[in-house]
Amino acid sequence: MISRRLILLDAVAAVAITGAYLSFASFDGSDGSPAFAGPAWLGALVAACVGLPIAVRRLWPIPAAAFVALGCAASSLLDITREPFVASALALYAVGVLEPTRRSIRAVAVALPILTGGLVAGTYVITPSETLTDTIVLAMGVWLIAGGGWAVGIATRRRRKTAERTAESERKRAATEERLRIAREIHDIVSHNLGVIAVQAGVANHVAATQPEAAQAALRSIEATSRGALAEMRRVLGALRGEAESPGDRQPTPGLGGLGELAERARAAGAVTDLAVEVDEPLPEGVELAVYRIVQEALTNVVKHAAPARCSVRVLAERGKVTVDVTDDGRPTRTAGPGHGLIGIRERVMLYQGKFIAGPDASGGFTVHATIPYGEGEDR
Repeated sequence: MISRRLILLDAVAAVAITGAYLSFASFDGSDGSPAFAGPAWLGALVAACVGLPIAVRRLWPIPAAAFVALGCAASSLLDITREPFVASALALYAVGVLEPTRRSIRAVAVALPILTGGLVAGTYVITPSETLTDTIVLAMGVWLIAGGGWAVGIATRRRRKTAERTAESERKRAATEERLRIAREIHDIVSHNLGVIAVQAGVANHVAATQPEAAQAALRSIEATSRGALAEMRRVLGALRGEAESPGDRQPTPGLGGLGELAERARAAGAVTDLAVEVDEPLPEGVELAVYRIVQEALTNVVKHAAPARCSVRVLAERGKVTVDVTDDGRPTRTAGPGHGLIGIRERVMLYQGKFIAGPDASGGFTVHATIPYGEGEDR
């Protein structure tokens, strides 16, 4: 879509060039150069042919360039020209910018011989006013100016194409990152909550006959966990679909305030969890979400693979960085293949150029350690 401002500028240039050529046609030769001796209407026709197509050069590049080239050649043959074919440079620039490369090359390959042929014929053959050397210099000047306009157009077109490809690549990269982010969110929600539900369901089934109160407590925990999971899934899927939520439906992004609930769920699932949060200043929302998901995934692994066990969760923010340590003293009670949980944690941490370590510790338990910088005073 060509802006109206550019069309207006072209129209102004077209009027100015046409006016200049009308004045050239009225010269009397007092400057020593051959003067136009034809009728006024012919001079006006040539001036219009040279200048007016510039007004539509962005709409119809090749027809405009063809009229300008013919007009410039005619002006040379009729001794009207007094300038170095600026109109041809403007027209061929539009051809280089707007037309496909092959068509553009064919157009300039036709236009340049017409321009130089008219110039040579007018200044050296029909009305000799220049020496052969001077005529060749003038012809080279026309090629330099008109061809240079086309070359600048080609370069501009390529630069714009490169910028478009870069922008498209950036859009695709951003879309991929967003899909990965949502995939991590869904994984974290499903993995954690289904892990807790599975453990609680097993407890309820085991004690249903002998300890009905404990079974009811487990079922209440399953209900609460399920409702929370559904609410989080609705929030994430709503963001994925781009749906507008009403203020009453909007759920806050999980953060440090939700760590207590994660600890309670882990305790209910059989992991005695000790939680300590030392944060004296507000953290960026994205960092809070990352901390929440790291703790969530680590506790999920404890519940799924090490419960019953004791678990310690420490979150400390100082000097522009937040440190998360989740350590348990249990030994794995279930075998599991490689999962995506720890990979997801690593990706979240690496997004902030932080540090991440996870593995068995000297006591036989398992430790997850993550450091995320977030402030000016970060120490990486």
